[in-house]
Amino acid sequence: MSYVDGFVIPVPKARLDEYRKLARLGRKVWMEHGALAYHETVADDAPVGKLTSFPRSVKLKDDEVVVFSYIVYRSRAHRDKVNKLAMNDKRFAKMDWKKMPFDGKRMIFGGFKTIVSA
Repeated sequence: MSYVDGFVIPVPKARLDEYRKLARLGRKVWMEHGALAYHETVADDAPVGKLTSFPRSVKLKDDEVVVFSYIVYRSRAHRDKVNKLAMNDKRFAKMDWKKMPFDGKRMIFGGFKTIVSA
């Protein structure tokens, strides 16, 4: 079964185009290094829940939107190999990680084993 890295990210609406540019680079790098699929999505129907929700999970501000992203791999070992190659890619070396178009401190991420797939 496949393995998935998932991310929930608060992105300022005013910086969404900047984020999209970064996401396109990420897609290119991860896919070139072997990821099976790469998706970046923007919340279109993610209401604030009473107890939990995507907006609450990242302490979403009024001027932000939730981005849900995921990358698919063959296995955990494949993910570890691809991530190592991607993070060492020269295209990321010139980036200023302190000037990302989102608040990385409020980003939620994790790796997940697939238990059902179609």
